[in-house]
Amino acid sequence: MIRLRKIETYQFALAAVFALSLAVPAHAQNALPMTLRQAVTLAVQNSRDVKLAQMQYNVARGEAGVDRAAFLPNIYTGAGVAYTHGFPSLPGGGAPAVFQLNYTQALFNPLLKSQQKAAEERAKTLQLELDRTRENVMVRAATNYLELAKVRHSLDLLQKEEVSGEKILEVVRERVAANQELPIEGTRGQLELARIRQRIVKIEDREEVLNAQLRDMTGIPDSQSLEVETEETTFTETLAADTAAIQADLVSLALQNDANVAEAENERAAREKLFRGAHLSYFPTIDVVGQYSLLSKFNNYDQFYKKFEPNNVNIGVQITIPLFAAKTGANVTLAKRQLDEAEVALGNKRQQARFDIQEKAYNLRELDADHEVARLDLQLAQENLQLEQAKFDQGRATLQEIEQARLDESDKWVAFLDADFARQQAQLTLLQATGQLAKVFQ
Repeated sequence: MIRLRKIETYQFALAAVFALSLAVPAHAQNALPMTLRQAVTLAVQNSRDVKLAQMQYNVARGEAGVDRAAFLPNIYTGAGVAYTHGFPSLPGGGAPAVFQLNYTQALFNPLLKSQQKAAEERAKTLQLELDRTRENVMVRAATNYLELAKVRHSLDLLQKEEVSGEKILEVVRERVAANQELPIEGTRGQLELARIRQRIVKIEDREEVLNAQLRDMTGIPDSQSLEVETEETTFTETLAADTAAIQADLVSLALQNDANVAEAENERAAREKLFRGAHLSYFPTIDVVGQYSLLSKFNNYDQFYKKFEPNNVNIGVQITIPLFAAKTGANVTLAKRQLDEAEVALGNKRQQARFDIQEKAYNLRELDADHEVARLDLQLAQENLQLEQAKFDQGRATLQEIEQARLDESDKWVAFLDADFARQQAQLTLLQATGQLAKVFQ
């Protein structure tokens, strides 16, 4: 069991953080050493959620590319034979041709252009979703890693508690047999030992769950042992420094980096472009068109035209002027209402982001206070153990008293580890909300 002797507060905190990340010695043999940053990197690389989000973003970019293609050159060709009787024509008014080459390109079409711009804005939303998914994976991996380190260290402490509990129970039984204690004290000792073993069982089960989850995230096979280890610069120190640096600008950072706010802004921008495109639909559209056709006398062109020319080329600009289009007015009205809806939604998202970041800051402040209480509580238990040890060495304390002091110290250690882990979780959440999470794992 780790003990601190006459150290300053900051030295104690550093040692506590170091103990948090230590694995149980039994895991050290044939283990795969893995740092926190390595675990996060592997989790992001192997995440199925990230891969799916990347594919969804690629699909959105492809959809925007389809809309953009209308403003690029489009050339089509084809060949065929059609039987005609009478005037040579095809359904739709075209002339039957042995071979045909068509060219189209939109030059000015506000409605199509607005749809393209809106698709590009919505693709940005999928990019934001990809970034958010990646950060969620980073938080899950880091949380899993830290909790696994905490659980393994807690398990080590509880196993030592079990040894102390057994010694205490043995002493109590001897005193009961000698009529120096009531029999109820033996039952009480058995109960305390059973509670320790109950906690060990629960923590062992939790370790198995966390171990399996971390393997699944990082892709490490079950046949290989997994060891979590400390960083060269402690992770808690990095978290504390980063969270302290953003305290003054929490709200502004949250509004700048909140994914929900950014998505609402992109949707509003998309609605603005659709509204502008719908409004400009009252103006003419302009397209470049061209066609080459190879005609055949088989379709009797020489009987209906004074001069037959098999090779025909047509190229020019097609201007479509809307004289009366009821649908255009309806599109403008709908686009305006959708834009108003997006404006209100954006305002709600911003307000919600303010509330969320304040709540996270308050939660972290409370956990900081809990952490400090747990730290001092542990320090007091360690100092008390030192006193009991000195008394025991001088013959002024019993084995039962020294083992009880060890039990108390171990309990305070577990409580401190829990408080430290809870604070780390809150720090990670706050850094993610303010867009500063990636800096921690650089």
